[in-house]
Amino acid sequence: MPVPVPRQRAIPAVEGGQAHAASPSGGPAQAAPAPGALSGQEPSSTRNGTSGDASYGDHGATADSDGAHHGGAANGTAPLTLLVIEDDPAGALTVPELRDATGRQIRVRTARNLTEAERLLTDDVQCVLLDLALRTPGPAATSEGTAAEAEPDDELATLRHVLRLAPRHAVLALTPAEDTERGAEAVRVGAQDYLFRDELDSRLLSRAVRYAVERKRSDRAERRLTESKLRAQENARLERGLLPTPLLEGSSLRFAARYRPGRSRALLGGDFYDTVRTPDGTVHAMIGDVCGHGPDEAALGVELRIAWRALTLAGLCGDRLLSTLQQVLEHERDSDEIFATLCTVDIAPDGRRAGLCLAGHPAPLISRPARSPALVGADGADAAVVPPVAELLPYENGGPALGLLPNARWPRQQVELGGEWSLMLYTDGLIEGRTGEGRERLGQDGMVDMVRRQLAEGLRGEELLRAAVNEVRDLNGGELTDDVAVLLLDRVA
Repeated sequence: MPVPVPRQRAIPAVEGGQAHAASPSGGPAQAAPAPGALSGQEPSSTRNGTSGDASYGDHGATADSDGAHHGGAANGTAPLTLLVIEDDPAGALTVPELRDATGRQIRVRTARNLTEAERLLTDDVQCVLLDLALRTPGPAATSEGTAAEAEPDDELATLRHVLRLAPRHAVLALTPAEDTERGAEAVRVGAQDYLFRDELDSRLLSRAVRYAVERKRSDRAERRLTESKLRAQENARLERGLLPTPLLEGSSLRFAARYRPGRSRALLGGDFYDTVRTPDGTVHAMIGDVCGHGPDEAALGVELRIAWRALTLAGLCGDRLLSTLQQVLEHERDSDEIFATLCTVDIAPDGRRAGLCLAGHPAPLISRPARSPALVGADGADAAVVPPVAELLPYENGGPALGLLPNARWPRQQVELGGEWSLMLYTDGLIEGRTGEGRERLGQDGMVDMVRRQLAEGLRGEELLRAAVNEVRDLNGGELTDDVAVLLLDRVA
């Protein structure tokens, strides 16, 4: 651990290019040297980077208890602050007076070693100027008491430690003019730029500081954008798991689906669905809902959907399939309180009959063309168009939700579909939205009436689903709090 700097040789803490120097003999303070000159400055003992003198050359800045400075600029934005880390015993390094792009003075602090640098590296520091020739006897200790790892022959060990110490700050490396290779290596390690020690002037250094700060901001913004893209890609992969491409090759049925997550700004929820056609010509459709709305519920929904598809393609159906899915749920869920509702339909190859299983899930809605005795009236005029008939499939013989009761059973009901029909499977998010400012919910009866009216308006397929979801949201007075998934299968005679 570095030896503490003696009181009579405390760190020159320079703000705005000015500092009050203490006499080496303990006498009255001497006049400060030229602005920004670091050589020969020996201010009194400092605390959190500020001298004992309250003015400190801060030009209106105030210091918090943690040492963070807040500038008192007229426009309300703090001026740039530069932390210089160097320990040249000859005091040859001179930092000129610096100005930012608006002409305000750039404040400067100095540290003789890494221990002092860590203390002075407060939130208001935007840039660090590090002398690569800084001599640090032994590994530098951090505030946590751990030593910085350094290879014996690593000439940039100090820079690596500063980069770990200040990951959000811009860093400039200072090197002799003849050591360009070392400066370039410093940039490769992580510094924003490097400067030659004997070529420092006000214009060059001011520009370098501003450039380094903006480049660091740009790098951080680019990194956040990259992380955002990676998260979007992960969400897209999860979305493909929840919202799969139906396997209906060879079937005459038309497919449409609509999905809206309930969480704010979410891409996914706990609802899931799927549709596949097995080699015997049977079309199997499923829709389900895992309780909850978070990413864990979405992931569990993906697992259940994939398991359902695999089991269906393997030939399982009805009670055997749902019993196996319950085992999957019980093994994969994080808590015994997690359950899932499910509705499965297997449509015969001729399209006129179907088997229905309900596991705590609302029954599907079926619409059929109304039977009209004549398409043309007695006087030869066209008869009135009769809207399709929409009603719920039987739901009395359903079973419990998956994960609620061990050894549960889910009977398979046989239903007649007819020659031409439209079958809509949905999750409870479609029927649990409010209708107005009161507590009244839309419910299944309200949904049936809404769909009947939309069918009478001639809406079909994607248009019907879009209109249904949008109207439910409008009736709710805003976005729905629960996830909504709707699946539609049509058979046209």
